[in-house]
Amino acid sequence: MQTLFNNIKGDRLIWAIVALLAIVSFLPVYSAASNLAYKNGGGSTFAFLIKHLVHLSLGFAIMYGVHKIPYRYFKGLSLVMIPVVLVLLGITMLQGTTIEGANASRWIQIPIVGVSFQTSTFASVVLMVYVARYMSKIKDKEITFKSSILPLWMPVFLVLALILPSNFSTAAIIFLMVLILVFLGGYPLRYMGIILGLGVIALVLFVMVAKLTSGPLNVKVETWENRIKNFSNNEDTEADYQIEKAKIAIATGGIQGVGPGKSIQKNFLPQSSSDFIFAIIIEEYGIIGGSFIMILYMWFLFRIVIVAQKSDTIFGKLLVLGVGLPIVFQALINMAVAVELFPVTGQTLPLISSGGTSIWMTSLAIGIILSVSAKREEIKEQETMDENPLEILSEAI
Repeated sequence: MQTLFNNIKGDRLIWAIVALLAIVSFLPVYSAASNLAYKNGGGSTFAFLIKHLVHLSLGFAIMYGVHKIPYRYFKGLSLVMIPVVLVLLGITMLQGTTIEGANASRWIQIPIVGVSFQTSTFASVVLMVYVARYMSKIKDKEITFKSSILPLWMPVFLVLALILPSNFSTAAIIFLMVLILVFLGGYPLRYMGIILGLGVIALVLFVMVAKLTSGPLNVKVETWENRIKNFSNNEDTEADYQIEKAKIAIATGGIQGVGPGKSIQKNFLPQSSSDFIFAIIIEEYGIIGGSFIMILYMWFLFRIVIVAQKSDTIFGKLLVLGVGLPIVFQALINMAVAVELFPVTGQTLPLISSGGTSIWMTSLAIGIILSVSAKREEIKEQETMDENPLEILSEAI
């Protein structure tokens, strides 16, 4: 164990925050699993806890392995993985999976291990690394809109086009995060305005074409429209039912909560262990517990900004912000949905909600951040050795 701790590099506070989030997740997931167990014919809630433990363990293994890779290698890997991502997204979309008539092609099955994998979350991480690479490459060069269309925006729009039909919220978040990253990378605002306009036009055209059809795309677009209308008009729908139960859970929790495992609304919320786990946390642990979770994410945001600021390269800075900001943004959206500040999106609470793909891709992103901070530590150690070689030698002896 001591050997393992000695081999852990990177920002120790990020390691601590991630570990705290993982530890905190067990009780809410175990509590909310009773609903899943009931729906699966009265199975054991302990099995869901073990499953969550396996997901987190594999996530930490991914994080540990990735953080040992020098972050400069991710430049080349992003180029190689973009075509792979497009193929995976294409396969996922062509499956034609529907739920209640709507397009729900989000997962592919990995035959060897029998695990389902959500390709859009993987695509998000790869795309952000790719954009960080491109922006670092053109830093201090004259940027023209024409020269950036094929190398930058073509992969972005291809990825979004393959995700949009089945998962509007994920596509919208990726698009927003890409815009934020290119802005931080110095991309001209006037060109960003053009891209934003093109994105809106593409979305409108997609909606118009989908409404002319009578298949899954039409049903999916109607679902988006209904969620937005119902969010504005407070009409009685299934989405409002979920929000209503989440609000009851939050109101019941009060300041201190009803206690671990004593949630009532977990039996009524369809996604109590994933999309609406924040409501269950507040019901059982009160505003105190919810505030603690929010502080951890804000602390994580603070640390990734510190890591980015201390990075020795432009690519390192953009890479950390590119893969780190979406984690915090996703967490804030999940919390906002629970308190009805945002329409229902289906976004999980990173590292806390149950679900393998979300945990693994969050761990992959954090591993990349730790890789950047580990490089900074390596440089500092080298500088120390250069300044005090005799002192270092005497300590070694």
